[in-house]
Amino acid sequence: MKKESRTIIFDNELNIEAYTFKGVMQKFPNHFHKHYVIGFIEKGERKLSCLKKEYIVGGGDITIFNPYDVHTCEQINELPLDYRCLNVSEEIMKKSITDITKTEEKIFFSPTVITNFYLSSLIKELHSMISNKSKEFRKEEIFILIMEYLMKYHSHSSENNYPVRQSENIKKICNFLEKNFDKNISLDMLSNITNHSKYHLLRSFTKETGITPYSYLETVRIEKAKIFLEKGISPSETAFLTGFNDQSHFSNFFKKFIGLTPKQYQNIFINKN
Repeated sequence: MKKESRTIIFDNELNIEAYTFKGVMQKFPNHFHKHYVIGFIEKGERKLSCLKKEYIVGGGDITIFNPYDVHTCEQINELPLDYRCLNVSEEIMKKSITDITKTEEKIFFSPTVITNFYLSSLIKELHSMISNKSKEFRKEEIFILIMEYLMKYHSHSSENNYPVRQSENIKKICNFLEKNFDKNISLDMLSNITNHSKYHLLRSFTKETGITPYSYLETVRIEKAKIFLEKGISPSETAFLTGFNDQSHFSNFFKKFIGLTPKQYQNIFINKN
């Protein structure tokens, strides 16, 4: 079996991340990101669930996740996954939207899975240039072309068309988890916020967001951990700051969600600086 490898490079000119996964068999649990993910599958097949829809994806497919798109991915056969992706922060996306559309309207991309030779060739070329640390302005040119194409053919106003709607009670729970991610939280505490039973809370939260309250908290903690690691805070202290019981527990969760150990992830930003 082909040896597994996972690499990530931060591009200082574009301010985006380029991931490369080769030979990966790992299942990625229900989670979300706070950035946009533009991915391309080179080899392998996966069962992908996103926003309560299921897809079978394979070589040649492009996957796009908006911030907070809850998704999970698992293999459906013994073939390992070869996958590349570009992670674009909301800040960089906002700048691209303004430059291209001359508006500041927040957008989301759909559908989740796209098959398009022109777009995939651009994504592969840009990813390769980032991986090879190219300084040519062609790199920025390709990034703009990708953004322009997605905005022209696959974007919608998030204000009116975003497929996930949250009630006020669920928003309260999400805000509470975002602000108190480093604390010990119980279902009783969440139930008191909404004045609903724990059963009703669990059922309604999962139905509206596609993820359980605890899984939401896990994802928030991992996203916060990334910020601490990027600032050079040690994995052990990051584990404490994000509410994990110990560093081992934190490391296992981090790799389950991100595909890299905390130290591997942090090294990218040490090299960046």
